[in-house]
Amino acid sequence: MTTTLSPTQARRLTIRAQALDGTPRNVLDVVRRIGGLQLDPTSRVAPSHLLVLWSRLGPFDPSELDRLLWRDRSLFELGAFIRPTEDFPLLKRGMLAFPGDAGAWQRRVGAWLRANETFRRYVLREIRRRGPLRSRELGDRSVTPWRSGGWTHERNVTQMLGFLSARGEVLVTARRGGQRVWDLPERVLPAKVLAAQPASERTVAERRLGYLGLVRPSRAYEGVGESVRVTGVPGEWVADQRALDRLDEPVPSRMTFLSPFDRLIHDRERTEDLFGFRYRLQIYVPRSERAYGYYALPILYADRLRGRIDLAYDREHRVLRANAPHPEPRGRLPRVALRATLRSLGEFLGAERVETQ
Repeated sequence: MTTTLSPTQARRLTIRAQALDGTPRNVLDVVRRIGGLQLDPTSRVAPSHLLVLWSRLGPFDPSELDRLLWRDRSLFELGAFIRPTEDFPLLKRGMLAFPGDAGAWQRRVGAWLRANETFRRYVLREIRRRGPLRSRELGDRSVTPWRSGGWTHERNVTQMLGFLSARGEVLVTARRGGQRVWDLPERVLPAKVLAAQPASERTVAERRLGYLGLVRPSRAYEGVGESVRVTGVPGEWVADQRALDRLDEPVPSRMTFLSPFDRLIHDRERTEDLFGFRYRLQIYVPRSERAYGYYALPILYADRLRGRIDLAYDREHRVLRANAPHPEPRGRLPRVALRATLRSLGEFLGAERVETQ
């Protein structure tokens, strides 16, 4: 018999999986439970990874994240994510196989790396000899430039460092003025972590499922989890079996705002299926076509997405500005909880006041 979840049970399962139930203890606990923090340059309110932490912890000291990253090495940066150091073996299989040849882009990267093998050796030699370096401290010795229709066009040093990082040959060891500083892995992470065998595909799938709680079936999740259905939602799902023991436990009636890149909502189709909430970031939409504002964040209250609120933080004057929230149809936004959440965010940002319009 396939287990059937009510929509409420399904939502609670995903909220607990993403540590949005008010139980995380600290920054490290959050990152371990959700699998990673996505990095994004947009900072109208705060950088996304800090918003994700605030959504789960409330006001916290960002220096704790810096300590975990650059001193304790309990976390590390790879690609566009901050991840738990103990998860390095989960990523190692992909590093050893990078770039692969499964698609046109992968084959193109492989050809570019082969054509620039002397450039690769130069970069590694300079970092080994001179110590941690920023991209601008390395010369462009590419034989074949990187061609792109986007911002990476002919940014050959940046591309080489990014590809070497994807292969585990260099890692980010610090940030200076927001710029990544690169070093050899053995000077960044503990030797026992680097020496660990790559995790099995099953272990990787189980861990990813645990981070999300509930996903649509795909090849990546074959053989793990339990097949379930959600009442009123067509098709099957795969659930983390451990989470099914807590289906009837409510989540606290707490309110928070979610980063557009929060993993609870990053899969927009899943968000619509489970929460009945259609969300699209509108920073690239012409002003006249924006329905909710430039940077409208979803509002999570208890186990529902109740609406959106457009926010901006004026760093010069230390003012958090909030436009009128947009509740979902037939929904409501408790005013006391909304004011308390705005105060919490303002406190975290260091705002001297919160202005609502």
